This record gives sequence, C-alpha cells and structure tokens, in this order.
Amino acid sequence: MTGKRLVGTTVVVLTLVLTGMPVRGQVGQGLLDINTASAEQLTALPNMTPAMVEGIIDSRPFAGIVEFHAHVTGAGLSAEQATEFYGKAFIHVNLNTATGEEILLIPGAGDRMAHEFDEYRPWVSKTQFEREIGKYVDDAEVARLFSYAFIPVDLNTGSDEDIMSIPGAGRRMVREFKEYRPWVNKTQFEREIGKYVDEKEVARLWRYVVIK
Repeated sequence: MTGKRLVGTTVVVLTLVLTGMPVRGQVGQGLLDINTASAEQLTALPNMTPAMVEGIIDSRPFAGIVEFHAHVTGAGLSAEQATEFYGKAFIHVNLNTATGEEILLIPGAGDRMAHEFDEYRPWVSKTQFEREIGKYVDDAEVARLFSYAFIPVDLNTGSDEDIMSIPGAGRRMVREFKEYRPWVNKTQFEREIGKYVDEKEVARLWRYVVIK
C-alpha cells in the first residue's frame, strides 16, 4: 500500500469515526442476480440452453462470480459468451474486498477500474463511488459499473431500503434483520436467520452484510 493511499484511507476512517456518519450499505440495481433469478429469467438470457440453466439452478448458490464463471465456462460457454451473459446477469462483487479477478469479470471494467476500485477503499456509500469513479468515466458508465457491485449492509444500522437492495431479501428479511438487533457476530446471524431459510440461503445473505 502506498503512503498516499494509506493516508487517504486513514482520513476516511477517522472522518467516519469523528462524525458518526454511518456506512450506507447498498447493492447495485439493474441486473438479474444469478443466485435468485428464476429458470424462466435465465433461459431468456444470451447463450443459455435448458441444460445450462438446469446446471446453474442445481449448483446454486454460487459463492461469487469467480465460482460461477468457472462453472459456466466448464459447462461449455466461451469467455466471450460469458461476458455477453454478464451484460444481463451477475453476482455482485463487494467493493471493499473484491479481488482483481472478480472485478475483471465485470464487462468493460478492465485493469483501470480494478485499480480504481481498490485505490479508494474503504467504500462507504454509493455517493462516494459516484464521486470518485466519476473522475474517470461519465455518469452513465458510473451507474453501469455500480450495478455490478455492492457495499455491505450494516446489520445494526441498515435502513429498510438498504436491506431491500439485497437480492432476494424482501420485506421478510427486513423484519428479521431488524428484529434481532443488536447483532454481534456471524454465529448469531446463522442461528437466527437459519430459523427462516436453509443453510445455503443464510450463507448467500451473509455475503451482503457486515456487523460494525
């Protein structure tokens, strides 16, 4: 980590601590979520066959887009076909932890955005993303890039809107996420949310949240 980046990150963290400004977890909108899309929705997408869709559904949920990419290319999609598919459906990447490999699977992101996504960590809001990435691309491209990403929702402070942005969460999870506050650890989350959904769904939801 460069000195400049370390200083910048420290300033952001200190600002959050001193001002009490909450981290606004948000999930990008506009794409189908591969882990929650219906068979009918997936079948309508580029390069999908009935066998491919069946294989995707049987293997869900995928831990992330890298795992999914390995699955579909292993099942016969070329890299170009997969990229075309990702123009319509994706598994969001965590802006604060995504690897370069994950970011490079976002169509059109490239090495430049892999660098910029990493450079401005920690990401705390969509507004910050729009401001920083807007230095390099226009508003339409900023919006397109954010549709592939997310900032984790704080389980203890996230608003109804924040929680509802999580694919497949819905009003039920808004109620349950708020019911068990204060959240203290992952074990508690697995125990309480596991009362309502299976282990795989608990794990899928967990990747979108954080406990501060």
